[in-house]
Amino acid sequence: MTTRRFDLIAFDWDGTLFDSTAIIARCIQAAVVDVGGKKPTVEAASFVIGMGLMQALAHAAPDVPKERYPLLGDRYRHHYFAIQHEISLFEGVLPMLADLKSRGHLLSVATGKSRRGLDEALGTVALAGLFDASRTADQTAGKPDPLMLHELMAEFDVPPERTLMIGDTTHDLQMALNAGCASVGVSYGAHEPSAFDVLQPLHVAHDVAQLRDWLRVNA
Repeated sequence: MTTRRFDLIAFDWDGTLFDSTAIIARCIQAAVVDVGGKKPTVEAASFVIGMGLMQALAHAAPDVPKERYPLLGDRYRHHYFAIQHEISLFEGVLPMLADLKSRGHLLSVATGKSRRGLDEALGTVALAGLFDASRTADQTAGKPDPLMLHELMAEFDVPPERTLMIGDTTHDLQMALNAGCASVGVSYGAHEPSAFDVLQPLHVAHDVAQLRDWLRVNA
């Protein structure tokens, strides 16, 4: 076993651990249309994944007036909660998390999801006890603001150089950079990995098996 480099590992949720990117994009598109906006492209809807909900919807629907944002959020939640049962963890996520726990890492979630949405996902038997803490955009600040990571590091008294952020979007990697933390990107989520280089991730994994292998050796 190699010496542990990172004490705290923070994971994004959607598109990193949870195979939900395509469904979230469809729900964003449907919500915008519901309130009379122009349907965003798949690319535009996917780009905002990882942001806080209102921030994401405003970016994806620039023609929707601000006074309709609450309704826009309600319509997104309506569509998402109706189909969230179709979403599952990526294959290999549970063994990877169990492996990291067995090696003494503190595991956390830093996500643009709502507290309600994350709690419902974390309430499953399979995930019970795997995560030591979590932060959501509606209780802190949306990415790439580093507040989520600052709060997680403060909770466990872990410095930035001992903290690793793992995510599938530029928002995740920029948040890590803003917090002074290292990051790892995954290419199987919402954003194209060609945009990752400027944000200096230590590695880009192309599936969960590659991510687990890299973490075993380097984390």
